[in-house]
Amino acid sequence: MMPVPRGPLPQDEYEAIYAKVPRLTVEVVIASAYGVLLTIRHTGPCRGLWHIPGGTVRFGEPLTGAVERVAQQELHLDVRTGRLLGFIEYPSHLAQGLDWPVGLAFLAEPGAPLGAGPLDLPDAARWYSRLPDEMHDEQREFLRAHDLAE
Repeated sequence: MMPVPRGPLPQDEYEAIYAKVPRLTVEVVIASAYGVLLTIRHTGPCRGLWHIPGGTVRFGEPLTGAVERVAQQELHLDVRTGRLLGFIEYPSHLAQGLDWPVGLAFLAEPGAPLGAGPLDLPDAARWYSRLPDEMHDEQREFLRAHDLAE
């Protein structure tokens, strides 16, 4: 029997754990003729930066389940997890004394959007064919290296 994932950690427990170990995350890369889909961070140390939707993998959670959960939470989209594109390390986080996330970037294909039309996305999400200046350098380099944006 697979363990049942517990809810989010209390902030102090989260910080205590991830101050000592790498934090595994998934990055949900959705690309189309419109460009790549990015969201803006409203909280945390990366507040105000555009980024690939992503989040921490929960204990006992399959990676494809994490991709689907993050897409649902951040984009309100059901997705099918595609191939693994690669990984993104974030030395900028370590340099700021934050943590050490390691993101596994997966291509994801939207199923039917949960809204009225194919571009019915949250206000915090936008398509970019030219990446914005206000985004993680590590993610910008990754997307360019994979020819997903300029």
